Amino acid sequence: MFQGSAVIRPGLRAAAFFLGVLLMPGAPLWAQGLAGQDALSSGTSLEARLSPVRVETTLFPLYDMARAVGGEQADVALLIPPGIEPHSFEPSPADIVRINDSDIFIYTGETMEPWVGKLLPGISNQNLQIIAASQGLAQQGGDPHVWLDPDNDCKIVDAIALAFIDRDPEHQAAYRERADKYKAALTVLDAAYRTGLKDCRSRTIVYGGHFAFAYLAARYGLDQVSPYGGFAPDAEPAPRAVAELVARMRTLGTHTVFYEELIDPKVARVIAEETGAAQVLLSAAHNISADEKAAGVTFLSIMEDNLKKLKAGLECR
Repeated sequence: MFQGSAVIRPGLRAAAFFLGVLLMPGAPLWAQGLAGQDALSSGTSLEARLSPVRVETTLFPLYDMARAVGGEQADVALLIPPGIEPHSFEPSPADIVRINDSDIFIYTGETMEPWVGKLLPGISNQNLQIIAASQGLAQQGGDPHVWLDPDNDCKIVDAIALAFIDRDPEHQAAYRERADKYKAALTVLDAAYRTGLKDCRSRTIVYGGHFAFAYLAARYGLDQVSPYGGFAPDAEPAPRAVAELVARMRTLGTHTVFYEELIDPKVARVIAEETGAAQVLLSAAHNISADEKAAGVTFLSIMEDNLKKLKAGLECR
């Protein structure tokens, strides 16, 4: 049974309400079938129904999930270009046109993408389906990185599949099959993390970047420490906070400081120089580089690589 994050479209209250019912735990199969009938009777042209479902996503994990679920029936695009750090991203007029011309728009939430709330009132496409992926998910102290918990990912995948089915009910079996396949891979990943991080000399992720791993740490019984005061992309740690973290690393006997992707790891570099620790990239998977995209990197492969680095950095047996 599908469960997931809410699908929203301002101005289409009946459709939004109906999809909200579908996303409730235990929603009956007949309701899912009716969603398809509703889409067919909504006046959608034959040409539109035969065309790939056009999807715009903001962050790489959402892009990767939508691409996996949509398959050949979807044309999925990543709004933020490869190599661009998303916290400071602001959409251009061309980006707004891309969103307006799409069938489905997927973003995380107002904390991660504050610009979306300013943009949506100007969208004229009354048939656009909007998925706020973090809506309805349990929060971890304001951390917007909800995709770093595989259980959340399964719910997001379900929400994406339901949006595809509502837009293109003729291929609902294919969407369901691909969603189930992706969720099975997430289950395997979750089991690997639980096993791999069960017995570690250290259970503290020392991160020389902005807080990003509250969800992952909570799921696998880890702690995370950072000299940064929160999630703001323009925040800078105070020298005292860096010094305190250096002292804590020496007390813990930690030999690895992790750093974030797509940002100059200057803070991690200072910590490494002071402690002799190794610097290791631990990606929160917001986005990937152009080279990674060309190499076919996926969200799942990033998370598998993160697990290897955590096992080494935390000295797990």
